[in-house]
Amino acid sequence: MKHQTGIEAYYIIKNNQKMRFGYTTGTCAAAAAKAAAQMLLSGEKTDFVVLTTPKGITLNLEVVDCVMAQTFVSCAIVKDAGDDPDVTDGIRIYARVERAETGFHLAGGAGVGRVTRPGLEQAVGEAAINRVPRQMITEALQETAAAYGWQGGLRATISVPEGAERAQKTFNPLLGIEGGISILGTSGIVEPMSETALLNSLRVEMKQQLALGRSYLVVTLGNYGKHYLDELDYMPIRDTIKCSNYIGEVIDMAVNLGAKGLLFIAHIGKFVKVAGGIMNTHSQNADARSEIMAAAALRAGIDRDGAMRILDTVTTAEAVEIVEEAGLLEETMRILTDKIAFYLQHRCYGAIETEALIFSNEKGALGETAGGIIQYYELCLYDKTDPANYIRILFERDNLISDTELLKYCEAIAYSFCY
Repeated sequence: MKHQTGIEAYYIIKNNQKMRFGYTTGTCAAAAAKAAAQMLLSGEKTDFVVLTTPKGITLNLEVVDCVMAQTFVSCAIVKDAGDDPDVTDGIRIYARVERAETGFHLAGGAGVGRVTRPGLEQAVGEAAINRVPRQMITEALQETAAAYGWQGGLRATISVPEGAERAQKTFNPLLGIEGGISILGTSGIVEPMSETALLNSLRVEMKQQLALGRSYLVVTLGNYGKHYLDELDYMPIRDTIKCSNYIGEVIDMAVNLGAKGLLFIAHIGKFVKVAGGIMNTHSQNADARSEIMAAAALRAGIDRDGAMRILDTVTTAEAVEIVEEAGLLEETMRILTDKIAFYLQHRCYGAIETEALIFSNEKGALGETAGGIIQYYELCLYDKTDPANYIRILFERDNLISDTELLKYCEAIAYSFCY
């Protein structure tokens, strides 16, 4: 009987077919590191390792290619991308773990890409192991050390023997990541992506929210937007729609289904493309991030050398740094958000209201469209189902809940505003 990893219960239905979830290279690296640490500290071989992903899905993964030496243990986990088309599917992610005097250390070995250009999540010279996988690996080492009573440190080296070859089929060479693949994943789980299936699910989700009376909807593009929104104390929005790259399609749906407005909470790395009229932000369809940033910065007053530096950037984070150094970030973002506002309205022909809040992971909020989105949507999001309750949320936030007369007055305003 084939081993069950725990991922089998997770899937989507597409064209009447079950499409399996998978797990990321980050999950594989963390699981391999955990298994190697267990074998190193226990002295006993393990065939399976249990790991809980950031998404909350617990996996029981088979451990392969174990090498148990006196000073280290090495083993691998085979990547399973489910039914998502992924060039890293079936690849073996290895971890070599050895004891250290203190601390928990992580390095990238053969087949793990190395960052050669600034502007990516990791610094130049570092292994292309992103933040969440780094955290997963470190936590796996810490938990294992604690479980076996090990008071010293551990050192893990992640390697991917096929990484350099597979990386040629990814965007890594264009991004300045050389020598291998990146160790990625924010949730630890790979969800199969299909344009038709995603758009159908988006439509169902939007209809559900509209049926609940939410005429104004909040849209994020992915996990970055959702995580950023979760951190906004002044905007406690729980129910959002995740549209991935399909900006134009979600606007079309909103018009068709009778929504009154959309608020996009979007990372600049994706949404800067909208300032150029690009309504599908997937890199396979269009990019032009650096060109759009350079054009906006030129209009804001940056010199030729600054614009050329922006054109040579790999990521928008790097471009933002250049614009900020020139003292032109605020004006550049105003120009970009004006263009974003124009193209959002152009797509819907003014049929609904559209606003956007643009942020970066490094700087936080960078700019917003000119429609006063924060004040406007604070009253429009929860109010439709229970405006008085939302006013109470605001009062609790500002420690005004004891002022009952003012509370009653604002509740009345909320009802009149929404109805």
